[in-house]
Amino acid sequence: MTPPQLRQLASTQVEATIADLPAELRSHAVRLPILFLDLPSPEILADEFEPDILGLFVGPPHGADTGDSNDVPVKILLFTLNIWDYAAEDEETYLDEIHLTYLHELGHYFGWDEDDLVARELD
Repeated sequence: MTPPQLRQLASTQVEATIADLPAELRSHAVRLPILFLDLPSPEILADEFEPDILGLFVGPPHGADTGDSNDVPVKILLFTLNIWDYAAEDEETYLDEIHLTYLHELGHYFGWDEDDLVARELD
C-alpha cells in the first residue's frame, strides 16, 4: 500500500472513531488537529523518541493553563508507515491500530497519564 493510501485510510478511520465518541469528548476531538505523517521527523527523534513511535500528542493538555505564551499548538501526530509496519502490513490490523493509537493520543490531550490509558485499555 502506498503512503497516500495509508494516510487516506487513517484519516477515514479517525473520522469514524471521532463519530463514535461520546458527545462530550467528540465536541473537543473535532477541533483537535490531526497530522498523518509517514514517519517521525528528526526533531521528534532528537527528543529521545524511538524511531518506531506510532503516534504523539503535542502541546498542553486540554484545560491546562501553563501560563506560557510560547506553548506549541496542540495536535495529534500519527505515523502511518510505522503503524503499517507494526500491523505487519495487514489492512484490518492497521485500521485497528490507527483507532487505538488515535484514542491513546486523544487521551493524552484530555490529560490522562499512562496509568489512566492502561485502565481504559488504550495502551
